[in-house]
This record gives sequence, C-alpha cells and structure tokens, in this order.
Amino acid sequence: MAHILCVASFFLSLTKLSIGQREVRVQEGPLYRAVGYPVSIGCNVSGHQGPSTQDFQWSVYLSTDPEKEIQIISTKDAHFSYTVYASRVQSKDIYIERLRGDSVLLHISKLQMGDAGNYECHTPSTDEKYFGSYSAKTILTVIPDTLSATMRNQTFSKEEGESLELTCEASKATAQHTHLSLTWYLLQKGRSQATKIISLSKDFMLTPGPSYVDRFSTGDVRLNKLGVASFKLSIDRLQPSDEGQLFCEATEWIQDPDETWTLITRKQTDQTVLRVQPAVRDFEVNVTAKSPSTEGKPLELVCMVVGRSGNPQLESIWFLNGMEIAQIDAGGVLDLKRDYGDRMSQGQLQLSKLNPQAFSLKIFSMGPKDVGAYSCTVAEVIRTRTGSWQVLQKKQSPVSQVQLREPAARSVTISTEQQAVWEGEVITFFCKAGGAASSLSMSWWHIPQDQTREMLVASMGQDGTVQLGASSTGPRYRSNTRLEKVDWATFRLEITSAMVTDSGAYECRVSERPQDQVRDLHGTQKISVTVKSLKSILQVNLMSRQPQVKLTRTFYLSCRVVGVNYSELRLPFSVTWQFQPAGSGVFHQLIRISHNGTIEWGDFLSQFHGRTKVSKSPFHSQLLIHDATAEEAGVYQCKVDVYDRQSLCTSGLARVSATSNPLRIAVTLPENKLSVNTDNQVQELSVSSNTHVECSILSRSTGSFPLSITWYFSPISTNASYLKILEMDQTSVIQYGEKYQTPRSKQKFHPEKVSQDLFLLHILSMEDSDQGQYYCTVKEWLLSTNGTWQMFGRKNSGLTKLKLKPTGSKVRVSKVSWSGNVTEHGEAGFNCSLDDSESAASLYSVTWYWSRQDTASQMLVHLQYDGLLEYGVEGRRRRLQCYRSSPTDFVLKLHLVEMEDAGMYWCRVAEWRQHSHPGKWINQASHESQRMVLWVLPSELTFSSRICSSAFLVHFLVVCPFLVLLLLLIPLLCLYWKVRKLSRLSYSQKEKVLWVDMKETTRGLTTVGTEAGEEEEGY
Repeated sequence: MAHILCVASFFLSLTKLSIGQREVRVQEGPLYRAVGYPVSIGCNVSGHQGPSTQDFQWSVYLSTDPEKEIQIISTKDAHFSYTVYASRVQSKDIYIERLRGDSVLLHISKLQMGDAGNYECHTPSTDEKYFGSYSAKTILTVIPDTLSATMRNQTFSKEEGESLELTCEASKATAQHTHLSLTWYLLQKGRSQATKIISLSKDFMLTPGPSYVDRFSTGDVRLNKLGVASFKLSIDRLQPSDEGQLFCEATEWIQDPDETWTLITRKQTDQTVLRVQPAVRDFEVNVTAKSPSTEGKPLELVCMVVGRSGNPQLESIWFLNGMEIAQIDAGGVLDLKRDYGDRMSQGQLQLSKLNPQAFSLKIFSMGPKDVGAYSCTVAEVIRTRTGSWQVLQKKQSPVSQVQLREPAARSVTISTEQQAVWEGEVITFFCKAGGAASSLSMSWWHIPQDQTREMLVASMGQDGTVQLGASSTGPRYRSNTRLEKVDWATFRLEITSAMVTDSGAYECRVSERPQDQVRDLHGTQKISVTVKSLKSILQVNLMSRQPQVKLTRTFYLSCRVVGVNYSELRLPFSVTWQFQPAGSGVFHQLIRISHNGTIEWGDFLSQFHGRTKVSKSPFHSQLLIHDATAEEAGVYQCKVDVYDRQSLCTSGLARVSATSNPLRIAVTLPENKLSVNTDNQVQELSVSSNTHVECSILSRSTGSFPLSITWYFSPISTNASYLKILEMDQTSVIQYGEKYQTPRSKQKFHPEKVSQDLFLLHILSMEDSDQGQYYCTVKEWLLSTNGTWQMFGRKNSGLTKLKLKPTGSKVRVSKVSWSGNVTEHGEAGFNCSLDDSESAASLYSVTWYWSRQDTASQMLVHLQYDGLLEYGVEGRRRRLQCYRSSPTDFVLKLHLVEMEDAGMYWCRVAEWRQHSHPGKWINQASHESQRMVLWVLPSELTFSSRICSSAFLVHFLVVCPFLVLLLLLIPLLCLYWKVRKLSRLSYSQKEKVLWVDMKETTRGLTTVGTEAGEEEEGY
C-alpha cells in the first residue's frame, strides 16, 4: 500500500502535457532499493490516441551490459519475457499492476543484486502517426541489506504494578542517506495481529499505540534512545493486559527524487515473553502496639495492611474509643482532630507512613488521657482524571486496648564478644538496662584473678560525665579505656589493648531515680574474661614442598604461625620475607606485607619484580616465584610482627615478633628434551623452480626457552665444510652468513616460522649452484636476569639433498691430471677446457677454487657469464688474472707466486640459458675439473736480490747517504761562520788605527793654507 501511495503521488506531480502530443513518463530515478525487498516502479502515458487502455512493455539494460536490452514483461505479449526473467514472471515474482488504462506499476517482489540497471517503460503506438515519446527510462540501484535489529531472547515474570525495561539494538550501514524508524509491539495470546505499544518515526516523532495513549500521557510508557543504536522501552505499573510476547521492529526509509519516503528494509527482533501476575486486591487491617504502655514512656501504634500485593494507594484514619483523631490521605496530607494538632506541633505526637502498607501513631510521653481502645480504617483509593481520590475499598481493624503499667526494678544484661582474648586484642563489654527509657547512671568494676578486692574501672553519670577509676589514672589507661553510651539503655566499655593483668571479673551497675520517687532502682550483672599471653606461644614455621626447583619452574614458600589459634586472634600483623643469596652471609629484605595489606619491596635483587606473587591470610603468607633462575637460589626466612591498636597509633612498634626457621632453596637445570627430525630427504627439482626445506621440532624442554634456527649448506661441487646461510636468533632477528651477504642471496634465501614447532627455509629460482645438502641447527636459550643469553640445548636436523632434474644440457670439463712446479716470485698458469663445442644458446661462467690440506677451500675468482669478474680472496686480487682464451678455454694466471700459493687449484664451469622471462638467465648445468697441484720452490737469491729482498737494507741504503751528508755539512757551516766573524773583527781594528793617524796629522798642519789643505785632502 505504501508503494501505491508513493507512485500515486508521483503521478500527481507530473507536468500536464500538451493535447495531441504523446509522452511516456516513468518514475524519476535513481531509485535505491535493498536486495531481498520489493520495488514498484510507476509508468503512465498521456496525449495518446486510440483506446483508453494502453499496453506497456518493460525492459532493462543491466549494469553488466548497459548496451543490451533485456525484455522483462508486457501487458500485450505473454511471451515477451527473455529466458532470464521468464520463470520469475511465471511465478509472479515480477508482475504488472494496472492502476488505470494509461497507468501501471511494475512490481518486483524480491530484488536480486543482478536486477540493478536502467529500466525502460515502452508503450506500443496506437496513434495514426508518430508524434511524441513512446518510452522512458529510470535507473534502479540495488544496495546491500545492512539493517539489523537484535534483542536478547528472555522471559520475565512480573507482578502487577512492577516495572519492565527492554532494550533493542537497531543499526544500519547504508552508504546512502536513510532514516530509521522503530516500533515496539505486543502479541497477546490468542491474537494473530500484534498491538502497537509505541513507535519512534523516521522524523523522530514518538507516537503511542491506541491502547497506550493514556499510559503514555502519564509517563508509564516511554521510549528512550540511549545511543546511536540502542532503544529502551520502559513500562511502569504493569497491568495484566501487558502479558504476551514483546518485540521491536526497525524500518529503514530512503527519500526518492520525487521527495517521497519509501520503505526499503524491515527487521524484527526475537520475542521476549512477559508474564504478569495480577495483584491480590483484598486485604485485612491490624493494629499492634510496638512499645510497652508505661506512663511517661513512648507509645507507638502501627496500623498494618495484610494480604494486599503490589503497591496500592492507601489512606488511613485513626480512632480512639470510636472517635476519629487523625488521618493520612494517599498523598501524605495529615488531618488531626481535637487537641492532637497542638500536641503534634509541640513535639508530643508523630503521625507517619512507615511504608506503603504501614501507618504509625507515636505518642512520646504517654498519660492517662491516652488510655483506651485504638483502631484504624484503611481505604484503597485511585486518583481520577479530575485529580480527586476515588475509594475502591475500605477495611476496619480490630480494637487494640492500651492500659498503663506500673514501673518495675531495672534488669541489667552484660555481654562481651569474647570471654577469652589474646593480649593486645580489644575487650568490649556491653551493659544493657531493661525497662522503660529513662536517665541512667552506671559504673564498671574489675575484680582481678585470684583477688577479692574490686577496683573501679570507669563510671558515667546521668548527665553523661565520665570518670576513670583510681587504678585507671595512668597514661596507658587513659588511652586504653573508653566508656560510651550507645543509647539510653546501653553502655559500652572498651579496653583497646588488653594485658594479662586485665583478666578477671567485670561488673556493671546501673541505677536511676524515677520522677516523684525517693528510692533508686538498681541493677547489676557480672562477667569473667581471660587474657592469654601471646609472647610465650607465638612461633613461625617456614616450609616448602620444592626445596629443589627446576630452572624456569614455579616454586612457593609457606610461612605459617603455629602455636596460636589464629582464627580467634584478631590482632593486626605484618609479614616480612627475607632472602640470603647463595654465597652470601647476610639476609636482605625481599618483600613486606604490612598489617593493612600494603606491599613494600626491598631495595635488593630487582630480578624478583614481575615474577613474584605474595599473598596473606590470617597468620599465613605464601610467596610464589615464577620462572625460577639461578639467582633465586639461597636461603629464605620470614618474620611475623604482631601489633595492637595502641602501638599502631603511637610508636608503630610490634608488640610481639617471631622469625621462622631458615629454608634453603636450590635451583637446578631441567632435563633437556629438545628433539629435531633427523630423517634425511631428497628433492629433485626443475631449474628455476621454488622450493623449501623443513626444520621440524619434535619435542621441546619444559619451560620458557626461546629457539634460534640456523641453516647450513654444502654444495655438491666441493668437499668444503658447511656454509652458514642465515640464522634466525632467539629474538627473531635474521642474520645472513658471511658468504650470503649479497642482495641476490638475501632475496633467494629467506626463512619462515610456520608454527612454534615448524620452520622453513625458502629457496627461490633453483639453480645448479644451489644443489647440495641442507640442514638446520636448533638451539634452546635461557635469558638470565642480568640480560645475557645462555645456550641450554642444541640439536641438528637430518640432511635434505636438493638436486636438479636432467635438462638435456651437459657440460663436460676436460679431466686432465696436472701438476707443476713454480719458482717463488714467478708466474703460474692454469687452463680449464670444455670437451663439447659451444652451444649458440648458452653462455658460460667459470669459478676458480684453491685449497690446501690445512685450510678449507676458497673461491679465488668468478668470471660471470656476462664477463663480470668477482674476486673471493682480497689479498690475491692484484696477483690474479682470469680470462677466456677461446669459446671453450678458460685461463687463470697467478703472478708473483708466493710460498703460500702452493696447493690444489680447480675450476667449475656453469652453463647459463635464457628461460621464459626475457633477460633472466638460469644456471642450467655445471661441471668441475680435476685438481691441479701447484708446487712453489724457493728462489736462489743473488747479492742484489738479497739486498732488495730485505726491506731494512733497502731503507738503510736510501736513508744512510743523506744522514752522512748532513753530518758533514754541520761542521763546515760552523767553520764558515767562525772565519767570517774573525775577518770582520780584524778589518774594524785597522780602520780605527788609520783614523787616529789622520787626526794627528791634521792637528800639525793647521797653518797650511786652504790650497795646501785641498791638496792634502786630495791626497
């Protein structure tokens, strides 16, 4: 019906066409519908000629082939459908509904994911000439059904008037924008159609069902959305009509392009069974007096409803001697008659409702006017819509007579929690006086054991003043003795930390003086208490069932207090665990559990942290140590400190302490149970294929022992020792061997951990050089507390031999025995020739090896098939020359031969061919030559060669001349400097003598004329 209304609204929104122009209109798309649910697509035609009833044909262009038309159904031709839709049309899964002569609906009852596509509605022409459109298309998209609605299947048995809460989880994950609505239903017994309780529409509107409108308005029926997907139904004041099966239904809606909302998915939850037990409405009323009727004492009367189940609304009326005195209505409003209103305002009277079915009338001080016959009337009422109370039924209670009693002498009852306690524990006495409430005074007296003289412990007057006895004036008693008044008749005496001297008899004496009486009313009672000594009997015992512990196992120690019935001892205590490591003579605090359960670690041996568990129960403690290591070996002991309240509050010192016996724990290695599969295997593989070698562990040692796996390989071509390919250590770190550090090797070999007991070595693109024997070594490791690893066990697996299947290609190296002698510093040459002629499709590589009896074989040089050279021993690289002299001949030359070069030389030639992948060359086959023995003879040294062969002599001959020349130059330079200095000194003295002579001559010729002077000067 929803689909018809949706399509009808679509047709109303279509634009009117011009008269005479034919036009076909189909429902506007895209339409989103969920798989498994129905869809209805509307189509109409207007402006047509001919009969009023037109024919319609539906086709689809599927998403998988959008160009191909697939015919679905026709109103004109029963054989119109293609085979893919014929069966669905015949079964009425797909059908056409005619709304009127020019309007139809295409119905698909249950959509499939393959139904998505472009749907075309076509109307065969009935017009005289073509004018207008005769078909129209719309897109249908089929989306997954993501709606879910769940509720736990359960059964409830409720009584009428109780409440019920149910939660329904509803969610969707549709990619398109959709809304969700949710409705709660009740399916009653004998009915086929469920009753709607309440619903939350897609527009978030709450609507109650017709039967629940009133209860919704009063708040008894509610629907709350708790979160994104949680919806809670709440029903208060259940009624018998609520009995049945409840479930919720979630509906998903989507808005089509014509702005109408369409249902696309709907889900219902499991049903919850609700049974409602009708309430018993008939009841009886009784009146009881809860207090003794003594003058001046309180009197309480209780009016109780009996036999009525549920929570009815009740009101009560109190009567005394047939006259109404007070009333409480269902709303709690009080109405007091006569003078009871004044008495209540003065605090002499209290009228209350104890519970929904009990009413109380309490008179705090009873007098003669309160004597008489009391009764009460209880009426069950219900509030009408106008707000007034309507009486459903009313019951009268029997009469209860109240008379005054004469006061009697006080009775006294004394009690204590324990008559035998340990020293340090608390002694608590209770003294309770009988009779009516009154102001009392009391005193406590103590008669020690083996004595007759009584001593006052403490007393309390009627005004609450406390006085301690003469023997309780010391500091200990003032902090140890407490006297309190619990209520008007009960007194409590507490000795917080008992001593042995506190044993004996305790007497409680109670007295009062009632009003208008001269004499006192007395009461007394005695009780005996024994305080047992704790110090002489406290012992601690330490034991273990595992004095010898296997490594990595768990062991525990038990510290128990003996000699004391700790089920009776209520004193707080602490336990301290101490440890003395092996080889040490000092105990260290390991861990301490205080009296309040606080755990304190010592500052020694941090390895215990994280592996130690300690527990404490009354006078018993257990120490558990997991994954035992050698560091836990040593001597253990425990210490118990017992406290009392006073010591905890003041000094914090233990009242009694005791230390256990020392217990030695030895840690031994467990039995190694590591076992590895040692079966030998052979695999025959094709060239360039992938394979793997297994390392299977059959059994492991008990405990936490991480494993490391190491893979080894020995090629068929040599008798060399096994090479390490890679290792996966105990921390899963992978390290490749020295010969397998290249990127190509790391890509070719890689490990895999399949399970805890199975490891694989993967070998990619199998080549001739990969032929050989493989095995793995498995090691178990133990991690010490200092962080170092210790090997615990080691096993080798069996050998796995890998070999290639024959490929038809063979390489043969000449088997020529050769040996030769070479003089030291000379040159040696080796030839390696192929017997067969070169293949045009093959390339060849050669590898030269060297070995000696005292050394393992070494790869000298490798001439790859593409001409690249790879050297193995770096020290010989400059003296090696490797080349190909002809297509079938390979040469190795060794220059400047040294004595260490003596040994066996041989070559290995490998054939390479290109396989399925262009540019990838595969090692097809290989063959080795025979060993060629090289002998190196020492050379005969000449004088010059001997000199040149000695580095020291060469350096001496080069450096010595320079040193001699330098030594000769130094004295020559000194002599030159000295001669030059003397020469300068001699010249200076001669110049000075000449100057003196000239000065004297000038003085003697002063009379000579200027001309003579000029001549002299010229001279």
